[in-house]
Amino acid sequence: MTNQQRTDSIEHYLREHKYADLHTLASRFGGSLSTVRRVLDSLETRGIARRHHGGASLIETDAFAQEYDFIARNQRHPDEKFAIARLVADQVQPGMTVILDGGSTTYAVARLLADKHLQVITNSLPIASLFGEIGSVETIVTGGSIYSRLGVLVGPLCEQSFEQTHADLAILGGAGITENGIWNHNALIVAAQRKMIGAAERTIFALDKSKFGRKALSLTTPFDARFTIVTDTRPTPSVIRSINTAGAKLTLTR
Repeated sequence: MTNQQRTDSIEHYLREHKYADLHTLASRFGGSLSTVRRVLDSLETRGIARRHHGGASLIETDAFAQEYDFIARNQRHPDEKFAIARLVADQVQPGMTVILDGGSTTYAVARLLADKHLQVITNSLPIASLFGEIGSVETIVTGGSIYSRLGVLVGPLCEQSFEQTHADLAILGGAGITENGIWNHNALIVAAQRKMIGAAERTIFALDKSKFGRKALSLTTPFDARFTIVTDTRPTPSVIRSINTAGAKLTLTR
């Protein structure tokens, strides 16, 4: 069996069984434990599997990925999104209460948080589903009406949920970033994000370079001293000046 055949077979097995341990995979598909570990590492890098001690579990099925547009968009700039997600996840400590919104980069962060002992508050149905299947995360889902394209809950019930909570950290995405601040497309999503920001001690915005210089329907928020902007490329000087003037922090993956 070639390495590619073994990788394809292990991927197929995980999609069918959702979880597998190293010894089962090594026995079934040949190769040493270290070989199987390398295969699982490659599947994790591709966003298919989540590595655990002694094995791995499936992160998402094809049907699930096709259900929401934003997960399909996760295939755009995958290396940049993973690097951003890793930097954000490193700032999350066990025991924290964390707010997570919907979006492709935020979902990538959620994958990296699955093994941490956290309390997560989210309006994202895909993130809630992810944590429901794997990991050690206590998950609280807000109320609200479903915005089906992104699989997020929005509206008055969602906003009230965040008004009644407190978190150590909020991790949010956005459709654009300019010297004015962070932008997003949908007014209901913007309203929910503003409540998330208000409920958290500090907020991290995870934004890849495709969001630079883009405005959307609404300005979610100007920059604030409680914000950290995590991105993969240095923004324009005008954006950097605005971030610094507000006392916010800019963190780059490179």
